[in-house]
Amino acid sequence: MSIIDLCCVCSSIESFKTMSLCQYSIVFALLFVGAFGYGDNELFLPLKTLQKMHHKHNEPSCSSQKSRSENGAIILEMKHKDYCFRSRGDLNKRLQKRLLADDIRVRSIQSNIKKISSKQVEALSQTTTTQIPINSGVTMQTLNYIVTVTLGGRNMTVIVDTGSDLTWVQCQPCRLCYNQPEPLFNPSISPSFQTVACNSSACLSLESATGYSGLCGTNSQTCGYLVSYGDGSYTKGDLGQDHLVLGRTSVDNFVFGCGRNNRGLFGLASGLMGLGRSDLSLISQTSGVFGGVFSYCLPSTEAESSGSLIFGGDPSVFKNSTPISYTKMVPNPQLFSFYFLNLTGMTIGGVAVQDSSFGKSGFLIDSGTVITRLPPSIYKAIKAEFLKQFSGYPSVPGYSILDTCFDLSTYEEVNIPTIKVHFEGDAQMEVDVAGVFYFVKNDASQVCLALASLQYEGEIGIIGNFQQRNTRVIYDTKQSQVGFAKETCSFM
Repeated sequence: MSIIDLCCVCSSIESFKTMSLCQYSIVFALLFVGAFGYGDNELFLPLKTLQKMHHKHNEPSCSSQKSRSENGAIILEMKHKDYCFRSRGDLNKRLQKRLLADDIRVRSIQSNIKKISSKQVEALSQTTTTQIPINSGVTMQTLNYIVTVTLGGRNMTVIVDTGSDLTWVQCQPCRLCYNQPEPLFNPSISPSFQTVACNSSACLSLESATGYSGLCGTNSQTCGYLVSYGDGSYTKGDLGQDHLVLGRTSVDNFVFGCGRNNRGLFGLASGLMGLGRSDLSLISQTSGVFGGVFSYCLPSTEAESSGSLIFGGDPSVFKNSTPISYTKMVPNPQLFSFYFLNLTGMTIGGVAVQDSSFGKSGFLIDSGTVITRLPPSIYKAIKAEFLKQFSGYPSVPGYSILDTCFDLSTYEEVNIPTIKVHFEGDAQMEVDVAGVFYFVKNDASQVCLALASLQYEGEIGIIGNFQQRNTRVIYDTKQSQVGFAKETCSFM
């Protein structure tokens, strides 16, 4: 089994007065829950300290990555990109930019789902365990989470994406590359790098993995690829294979994209790790080692916290505080690469929300989308019940894609209804308190419910990473199931 540690690292928390919003969200989840009571239906939370907080950070240090082994697993520390390369611009502009980027991501997913409607794939096989650190992508100016892997002997920091299949990195020589702090991958200096031929099985698998066939010109020894993410983002280059190291687990002849023409919302990451289900995904390529099982625990994005991405199915390395409840993946031969679940209901403060749309269409669970998107009818019902229970607090205008916002700046304590998401088979995911509200302003004068509506009923609902925080999410592609358990995300 392999654990990739997810870290959203910030400066040391010495006092609440110097905490940033991201630091508060972690203490919010870890400290206040224990100190002030987390009941079955609501959380009593003091908010007075929000008014005194500054967005002040010590200079981050991401030069040294920690690692350890545990119960046969290799655990590597992973930091969030946004922490290591934190932008110093205006907070409100950064928050607005992030939500706009998330909206583009969702539109891209809807577009890709329609485009790949003819996709049919198979997958999966057997056994092992490895851990590598995973971080929030905030430091890399992306809302996604990141991990560091070793490819061809060089460390590469990549975005973790369950909604993509092909793993790729920016390569030399590069015709059009965005800026990244790490050196570009140079295949010419890697003794284990090999090109992938046009008549290879990997090249023939490209269409099912990316929606585009292999691009073969006059040179039959080189298989070109193109991945378009629907929002204008893309990567184009050649397929290659090289030696991949996840923690201390080695994978020979790993097929990946060597991107020589790349544009889009990738922040400062060196590339992307595809954790989908097609033959070219990392999960399928390593199924003989890890058994087609991986899991993660996502920490708050802008705080001095860490989580883990684990490859392999040994639950002894998890730190969950509640039993794991599993739900079946919804089979979809046309969209096999995505992870669909049957969302059967939601409860707000212990009250079951009624809507006829529950259980009728699959929801996509995605590590790259930030804010959970609900079909309009479900969102309307959820919003109404939340407002009924979270009453008496002054409302304020919406913010970007979030339309249910409050001014909590004059309150010392608020009672926040718990939110639970229910799936087929009696599985449930309890949304951590850090995933209920999106703090727009540090004085708590604009705090928004962190859920949003899709534009149309026919669009696919998405469970975003903001609501998956402090939850161990297990993807078992061999058994075709996804599990959930509460866990205080930590690399330590």
